[in-house]
This record gives sequence, C-alpha cells and structure tokens, in this order.
Amino acid sequence: MLNITARQELISKILDTLMIVVEDARFDFEEDGLTVRVVDSSHVAMIKLTVDAAAFDGWELDAKEIGLEMKKIREVTTLGASGDLIEISHQDGGDFTMSLGKIVRNLRPLDNATMASPPSLPKLELPCKIVMNGAELGQALKAAKQVGDLVTFSIDESSFKVHVRNNTDSVNISFDKDEMDELVCDGAARSQYSLTYLEPLSRRFGPSDNVTIQFGENFPLAMNFTFEDGAAEVDYFLAPRVESDY
Repeated sequence: MLNITARQELISKILDTLMIVVEDARFDFEEDGLTVRVVDSSHVAMIKLTVDAAAFDGWELDAKEIGLEMKKIREVTTLGASGDLIEISHQDGGDFTMSLGKIVRNLRPLDNATMASPPSLPKLELPCKIVMNGAELGQALKAAKQVGDLVTFSIDESSFKVHVRNNTDSVNISFDKDEMDELVCDGAARSQYSLTYLEPLSRRFGPSDNVTIQFGENFPLAMNFTFEDGAAEVDYFLAPRVESDY
C-alpha cells in the first residue's frame, strides 16, 4: 500500500534533478521518506536524492521499491501548476496511479529485476572545499556553457575560479574567499568537468540556497545542496576529465 500527496513543484524538482542523469529510476519509499540513487550509463555522474516524509502533504505507505519512467511522471506534473496537489497511490502488483484534479493517470511500474541496482556512493576524501551561494554558482555555470562544454575549476587558499576557453572566446569568473561562506584548501588545485551534467543542475539553485563543492587536482567533484527548507538533500558526484584530456 502506498498513498502519497505532494505539491506539483516538489515532484517537479525531484524529476528535474534526477533526469539530468537518467530517464528511469528505482524509487525507494520508506516510512521516513524517499531515497533515489542513480548513475548515468557511462558512470560519469551519480546522484543520491533523499526527501523527508515531512516534505509531503500526505505520506502513508508500506516500504517498497518501485521502478518508474520519469518522463511519464513529468507528463502529469506539466499539466499542473505550482501549489497544485498530486495524489499518488500504488498497490502491490498494480499500477502507479497519479491524480491531479480530474485527471487520473495509471502508469505501469518497471520490473525491478530488469533494472540496474542503485549505485553505492563513493567515499571520497577531497582536499578542497567551498560553500557558496547557489545562484552565483548557477550564473557562473550558465556563462561558462555559452563558451564551451568543459569547465575548469581552480582553487587556492584565497579564491575559487571558473574558466572556459574555446577557439575564439573565453570566460572567467572569480570568487574571493571573503565572498563565500567557506573556503578550505591547503594549496592550488584545478580540475575539469563536463558542463553537460553541471549546468542543468545549477538551475535547481534558488537565490538563498547554499551549495557545498569539494574537489582537488584532477579529482572527482562532490556537490551537496538542499531544497524544501532542508527536507530534501542532493549529493552529486561527477568524474573529472583528467589532465591528459585537456
């Protein structure tokens, strides 16, 4: 048994975050909330998303794992507006049902046996860490995407820089230590990452959101941020383009 009520904008944020990486996912519904772990087919990007049950307007269920095509869920959410309530129900062996106003959409869940197991999160000890305003990071990544598809992050004890160059143009954005909430790094480091995975994620950041970023010299990138007043949390991991690649 599963009976959930959620605001349209909450479901949209969940889908928009996960669909940067995959189109299908296994949703793990527990008594205390929702957990989804996904990795893209090339194992470049990985996301763990957790949403506390308190973020939902109704949460009554038996723990279960349901594989879903997120494109179909999005088709329902796009019919609503911010503030609309969507009711979700599921019985073992039955359809995944979404109700929005007079609309009732029945979805056939995916067979969990045919889906890849959710990935385990890597345990990384990354040497550099910054905490900064999400909207400012988002603006920097959008500017970077206008110039190229690969972005270089560089950091030292006093600043964090975002840089992209193509054959004719370049863009540079620099943040001093005193402009950020936190900057911890013992020495200079840089690493390059794909904007294909980073720039869409930046659109999830609100003007008051803080984002934690950790990386090192040619190290993976770890990013953490929350929404829904901290009731939803995203851990994001992105493999680097190693030095020989750029």
